[in-house]
Amino acid sequence: MDRAAFFGGTWCAAADWFGAHPVEKGYRFRLWAPHARTVSLAGDFSGWEPMEMTCRDGVWECVAEEARAYDSYKFCLTQADGKTVWKADPYAFHTATRPQTDSKLAPLDYAWQDEAWQRSLAEKPLLERPLNIYEVHLGSWRRYADGSPFDYRKLADELAEYVSDMGYTAVELMPVTEYPLDASWGYQCTGYFAPTSRYGTPRDFKYLVDRLHRAGLAVFLDWVPAHFCKDEQGLYRFDGTCLYEYDDPLKWEHDGWGTRVFDYGRGEVRSFLLSSALWWLREYHMDGLRVDAVASMLYLDYGRTHWRRNKNGGRENLEAVAFLQLLNAAVHREKPGALMIAEESTAWPHVTGTEGLGFDLKWNMGWMNDLCHYLKMDPYFRQYHHKDVTFSLVYAFSERFVLPISHDEVVHMKGSLRGKMPGDEAMQLAGVKSFLAYMLAHPGCKLLFMGGELPQWKEWDFAGELDWSVLQDAAVSAAHGCIRALNRFYKNNPPLWENDTDWDGFSWLVPDDSSNNILVFLRRDRKGRELICAVNFSPVAREEYRFGVPKRAEYREVFNTDDVRWGGSGIVNENPIPVEATPSHGRETSIRVRIPPLGAVYLQGRGVFKQKKGADHP
Repeated sequence: MDRAAFFGGTWCAAADWFGAHPVEKGYRFRLWAPHARTVSLAGDFSGWEPMEMTCRDGVWECVAEEARAYDSYKFCLTQADGKTVWKADPYAFHTATRPQTDSKLAPLDYAWQDEAWQRSLAEKPLLERPLNIYEVHLGSWRRYADGSPFDYRKLADELAEYVSDMGYTAVELMPVTEYPLDASWGYQCTGYFAPTSRYGTPRDFKYLVDRLHRAGLAVFLDWVPAHFCKDEQGLYRFDGTCLYEYDDPLKWEHDGWGTRVFDYGRGEVRSFLLSSALWWLREYHMDGLRVDAVASMLYLDYGRTHWRRNKNGGRENLEAVAFLQLLNAAVHREKPGALMIAEESTAWPHVTGTEGLGFDLKWNMGWMNDLCHYLKMDPYFRQYHHKDVTFSLVYAFSERFVLPISHDEVVHMKGSLRGKMPGDEAMQLAGVKSFLAYMLAHPGCKLLFMGGELPQWKEWDFAGELDWSVLQDAAVSAAHGCIRALNRFYKNNPPLWENDTDWDGFSWLVPDDSSNNILVFLRRDRKGRELICAVNFSPVAREEYRFGVPKRAEYREVFNTDDVRWGGSGIVNENPIPVEATPSHGRETSIRVRIPPLGAVYLQGRGVFKQKKGADHP
């Protein structure tokens, strides 16, 4: 035990010491409970008769020689106040399946086969690749006919094949850290080192990650250090004191969620959380963590009517800020190349970058809110809200962003992505296709929650499965094919992703045509190769639409969401599209194109424009 690091809050390997570990005979158990009067161990190996544990400096320890893999166990604590409680192991690597609350012993050995993936990461880090993330809730992606969810191994083979075929480059898993309540979706955890047993064992979960890697997909885990649930078997008042949470009533709880807040100022708590984060990255080969609810950590008044100011009189939680900086530095030191992604919903400065909190990416919640507001609107009224689709470029390069259409946007009566679109089926499907074409061309990494790509009409139901039956509709199936093709086009065209960090990679061509609901912009990679994206957010075709372009010999249409292959009306452009010496939108040359109703067009320029002799314009 590295005592200085544990109490100093910098130990990233506490799980190698605490919890249950195999020894020559049986397992050794260690528990941090410094204020407990007594602690005993009980489990299948003892017939659930309590076994005495010895204590040294707050660490309780014993060896159970009869303990075997997959035995259940718990700790019985006489807490500081004299109350006797049964607690699960905070460092357990496996658990019983709810509603049971026991911890379980489990072998962790596994023959990984993702060496090629790991080598590829060393050669080309994820931030130098196209990052198009498919967000998944494992329990409701697919289910068997009897309603039971797929297990990790069944999910592994089907999910890997589907996601790679659809052209995504990464999978983000909603929390699998063990949790008691299905309706929490995993965001109220009890097991910070244990993949939920709903779908199998730790070995099975490793197979899932391994299989996704072998399909060429990065895997991110949604991780929740902001709060924990108050179920008695969990961390809540663990030894009769606030061992993991703040002991200040003005800081210890998120009333809106009914959860307790970790005490980021306590070294043992920081070491617990650091060890959890690194456990998933090392033991389960995760390629990064999406850190949930960062804003709730940063602000002392988050969701609170009564709150306590920091030592400087401000509302910032200085201990949480220091912890997040420590966390990101530790991850980047211990696993170089792993991505740390913040779900941070405010304008906190420098969430990404080494001069601030140290994250690699931040969810662009402002962009998401603006676009969801815009898409729900009748197209006639969109002209009065044009800033919803342009304002994001005011700050697009202030952080390194992910553009998220996540689970939170398709639940609780918010409607599915398709359900947000006004009009009949044809208009809705056209709206989904053009929006995703716009999203893939906009600067920033991408994230789409499962089901948006089908695209299904009903919103997400965690207790069911995606509405795969919609693909029996020919129009929906065609839209699904369009989204697959868009994803693949994005992955294969560096101008859409290689330079997402500054204005060298983006230029407005038509930002202000609000009356026609038109946007036209250009993307450029670091070799100077360009693509133009023209989007029509109105249901009226724009024929002979002229806009200024860079001086190329010609342009060609390389993707059109209104192509009949994708269930569109076939308003496409004949190639090549000639460049004319007609000034437009501040440029000396321009083109005229057809932009279909609720459609998007990608254009690629070729050659160098040559002025014809006798032309009116230079």
